[in-house]
Amino acid sequence: MIKCGNTWICLLLLMLLVSPAVAQVKKLHTFSITSTKALKAFFEYTPDRIPLICGHRGGAQELYPENSIAGLEYVLSKIPAFFEVDPRLTKDSVAVILHDATLERTTTGKGKLADYTWEEVKQLKLKDKDGKPTQYGLHTLDEMLQWAKGKTILMIDKKDVPLAQLYQIIKRNNAESSVLISAYEPEEAAFYYGKDKNLMFEIFVSNEEKLKAYEATGIPNENMVAYFGQPKKKEFYDLVHAKGMMVFVYTAKVMEKEKNKEMRTQSYRKTIEDGADILLSDRALEAYESIQGLMPVKSSKSKFIK
Repeated sequence: MIKCGNTWICLLLLMLLVSPAVAQVKKLHTFSITSTKALKAFFEYTPDRIPLICGHRGGAQELYPENSIAGLEYVLSKIPAFFEVDPRLTKDSVAVILHDATLERTTTGKGKLADYTWEEVKQLKLKDKDGKPTQYGLHTLDEMLQWAKGKTILMIDKKDVPLAQLYQIIKRNNAESSVLISAYEPEEAAFYYGKDKNLMFEIFVSNEEKLKAYEATGIPNENMVAYFGQPKKKEFYDLVHAKGMMVFVYTAKVMEKEKNKEMRTQSYRKTIEDGADILLSDRALEAYESIQGLMPVKSSKSKFIK
């Protein structure tokens, strides 16, 4: 037991004795969404919507590797955001979070992920964006889903995990209220909707005909968020918004390859001003900073962001 007669000295000693793990706890910007009803309300388009950032491949920043919980937490310590993640199967059919089918670019391993078991893969370390090994290992999809609850939303991209297996993983983790499932084709969304009518989807719509094909499945608009890939004409944004859907635009493919930061800033702003609601970005922090001037003074969506 520590004894001292000076209150200030006692306080100083207590501060020095605080566990580093406790001292380093960061406050995260989180989404207050605990039901599929709230998830639908959050993604329903309204004129007062708050422009959102979705971190592509988990929003890798600075020294943190892509598709890592550490990287996601770093972004959330700075801004409110949600994240696209990429599940793939190991040799023994464990769904792990890894973008590439091969290991070299993002891990210390070599060869195809599908040639290794989870026990083998879990020994590897993830690399940062410069290709340097980090202290962080790969995550299973189950682990990522459990982490995300009460914090953020995961947009689950389609890689090589069979639809039925992905559905089972979501259900056993009770993760329905914290995921958007990527559906590249109407039939994929229809499969999941046939299993659970509360699930939400990010649907790939390049034109009005593709949008109608998704609607023809009988899936309500409130269960869908539209993904354009690249910016479209204002009329198409207006059409999708009139149906109550928000719109994703992918910023990494073209505009984020621009070397001039001011040019990138202008592109982010113009994309939102033209009608996009969500930027799917490799530069999550920069994109968020760029669109601050476009945030509404008041929004019915504010209740969902902590």
